[in-house]
Amino acid sequence: MTVADLRKEYMLHGLNETDVDADPFRQFRAWFDQALAAGLPEPNAMTLATATPDGRPSARMVLIKGVDERGFMFYTNYESRKGHELSDNPYAALVFYWPELERQIRIEGQVEQIASADSDAYFHSRPLGSRLGAAASRQSQVIEDRAVLERRVQELAAEYLDGQIPRPPHWGGYRVVPFAIEFWQGRPSRLHDRLRYRRLDNNEWWIERLSP
Repeated sequence: MTVADLRKEYMLHGLNETDVDADPFRQFRAWFDQALAAGLPEPNAMTLATATPDGRPSARMVLIKGVDERGFMFYTNYESRKGHELSDNPYAALVFYWPELERQIRIEGQVEQIASADSDAYFHSRPLGSRLGAAASRQSQVIEDRAVLERRVQELAAEYLDGQIPRPPHWGGYRVVPFAIEFWQGRPSRLHDRLRYRRLDNNEWWIERLSP
């Protein structure tokens, strides 16, 4: 069997305009809750795509850490590759893919840093090892070997014996404020259902069906 021969028929569900919530954030929560109930591994994992000002893209997996009517939140190192790209070109795309449910959600929007107090609160809620790692890592930078990183973690652990590590200024949260959210449901013969919510100038949402 070749790569081109690999295919799957999608048979589980359909997706109709009458089935979805008028609010895309409530619709996202409904699908996310179903992914949780199905016991999917890391349903909070999403692809984050960014690009340089001249259009060179990059993508990686990150974890969503919050969603409300303002947008979708994640945390990272501001000095990482994605951090530099978001500073220079503050737009991003997110993709959730849940193959067990034959579903995908695509999100496009403008990106903003969240308030420092919110980043502080989340940072201090993390396990000690995660806080040490965030403080020690110069994310996306070339290092000599793993020992360099492990030594820095040990130094920080010795410096903060009480575990009260301050949030590094280079680490914090972003919010993707969407202008489009698409819900994709696999269907037989590749005639998939695609419903896109598009934000209008008055901040209301318009639902439209896309051809698969």
